[in-house]
Amino acid sequence: MPMTPRQRWLALLKREKPDRVPTDYWATPEVTARLLGDLGCRDEDALFERLHIDRPRFLWVPPTVQHHPDDPQADVWGVRHREVRHATGAYWEVASHPLADVKTAADVHAFRWPDPDAHDFEAVRDQVARLPDDRIVAACSYEPFLLYCAMRGMEQAMMDLLVEPEVAEAIFQHLFDYHWRLNARVFEIGGGRIDLTYVAEDLGSQTGLLMGLKEIRRFLLPNQKRMADLARSRGIHIMYHTDGAAREVIPDLLDVTGIEILNPVQWRCRGMEREGLVRDFGDRVIFHGAVDNQQTLPFGRPDDVRREVLENLRIFAWPARWICAPCHNLQPVSPTENIVALYETIWEHGRL
Repeated sequence: MPMTPRQRWLALLKREKPDRVPTDYWATPEVTARLLGDLGCRDEDALFERLHIDRPRFLWVPPTVQHHPDDPQADVWGVRHREVRHATGAYWEVASHPLADVKTAADVHAFRWPDPDAHDFEAVRDQVARLPDDRIVAACSYEPFLLYCAMRGMEQAMMDLLVEPEVAEAIFQHLFDYHWRLNARVFEIGGGRIDLTYVAEDLGSQTGLLMGLKEIRRFLLPNQKRMADLARSRGIHIMYHTDGAAREVIPDLLDVTGIEILNPVQWRCRGMEREGLVRDFGDRVIFHGAVDNQQTLPFGRPDDVRREVLENLRIFAWPARWICAPCHNLQPVSPTENIVALYETIWEHGRL
């Protein structure tokens, strides 16, 4: 009998051979809306059935407070956003930095930080009660430096790691405390139904790390490990997202954070060549992504996409473990025929 999507993901996590390569889907809302229309699908579930996508279910934790008490135009972190339109869609970009002017750790502590209890946990319980059995369930995330940069400004955030370590440690501690309390409560409500959580940080550029290993090891890894340990204590697996050329930090992510799935494998970035990743880490981690979203999917033809999927099948051949997906959100510049070619090719050739 064919496995369910959940059984495929769990098989890889247990180092067992599934019936076929699992698949996942990451895309902007504009792409999903276009696919629903182009493929005649009534909703996302129908789209995933049409393209044989094993995407997880996600628990939504609705906030009960929408804005910072000192700024009704900002989110709960005090960050304002603005819509930036591009030719085929829009992104919401950071428009203010509430901690831009803090000078000391005391200034950080004086900021009015959000309350992790300000969420509708009854809604989470209701979702858990209605979860289907056929898909992996994912809940919660922890990506503090992304939020740090929004609150402080990216340039100042980078400088803090070198010249304002006390300010950095104070901000990171508040971010950790918030997410620890929130995630712990959701994991408890999940009661064994949650399979996966996201620990993340964009550590790589196109050519190398965005910050030094010394700074990563001091400011990021210890709390990543604590958050991952919290999830593991509930039997929840760890998926890690880092864009770019992150090859140098992968040993730390494995040895310290204890990641099990590495996303998104941007193999055109320096040091992220797929063969080398499989050679050095293929016995320790599941690779997720690896269908290029910088050139092949947006600017190639369907035959180029098919060729890359088949190449990935060769490189990530069992006993290497791979979840087939685009190596970041599909963008509107990726034509429908290329996206369909991705999923049709893995469906046709991905049996193990």
